[in-house]
Amino acid sequence: MKKKEVEIPAKMFKIVGRKEETLEEIKRSHLTGWQDGWLRLKQNKAAMISLFVLLMIVILSIIGPHVNTYTYQQTNYDAVYLEPNSDHWLGTDKFGRDQWTRLWEGTRISLYIAVLAALLDILIGITYGAISAFKGGKVDHMMQRIIEILVGIPNLIIIILLIMMMKPGITTIIIAMVITGWVNMARLVRGQIFKLKNAEYILAARALGADGRRIIIGHMLPNTLGIIIINMMFTIPSAIFTEAFLSFIGLGLQEPLASLGVLINDGFQAMRNHFYLLAFPSIVIVSLMVCFNLLADGLRDAFDPKMRN
Repeated sequence: MKKKEVEIPAKMFKIVGRKEETLEEIKRSHLTGWQDGWLRLKQNKAAMISLFVLLMIVILSIIGPHVNTYTYQQTNYDAVYLEPNSDHWLGTDKFGRDQWTRLWEGTRISLYIAVLAALLDILIGITYGAISAFKGGKVDHMMQRIIEILVGIPNLIIIILLIMMMKPGITTIIIAMVITGWVNMARLVRGQIFKLKNAEYILAARALGADGRRIIIGHMLPNTLGIIIINMMFTIPSAIFTEAFLSFIGLGLQEPLASLGVLINDGFQAMRNHFYLLAFPSIVIVSLMVCFNLLADGLRDAFDPKMRN
């Protein structure tokens, strides 16, 4: 059966014409790269949970040692190896020291060492890598040979030798980590600067008379900042593990100072009868390692230009 055609009167249509002012109008709200990255980061549940856990650990590391009347080095031989109770929330160790206070004091010291070492790695790595890539030629060749020499020497050997020559302490550990820790950042920044050297806006800045320092600081580094932050998120847990490992084998911080490595070492020696001494610092260090890595993965996905819509 053939359908009947219906004619629509011409008066029902209205010619509105073309509006020149709206031809190139952007309908979507303008977002900067950081705003777009933050919106996509919030959609990553694992990264946001990790960020929340990290913030809680940082807050506890700051206020935790001050919420009771005990200090991290205060001993009480009448309260040796007490199980967690109302007075000592996480129990006491072989010297009767309060484990709650020592745990968060140790977490604060470990985070301080890791973050400071990571910041120094970034500062040295960015400077070295940017100069190497921007200068190029013989300068870049010579600077890369220095990096190859440092990479060829095992990092752990350098750290152990330096600590054996110097007095063990926070400063020594940080210096030992920084000696070779900046190499990966330098390589990363060098690769990014090489990609940006021939970009149109860099050539335009050169044509307008901008010097090398202004081009690097004002144009190149801001466009590599996302990658730098992501790499820092991977560097911090690595530094935490290195500090804990050195303290565990006796080359890091020494008693009565507290760090996660010192606490794990003490707990390991008494784990057969007093497992809680090992359990609590282990939970904290595992939480830090996992959360930093999940957050780094989330940041990498959020700020990857290839994943932007």
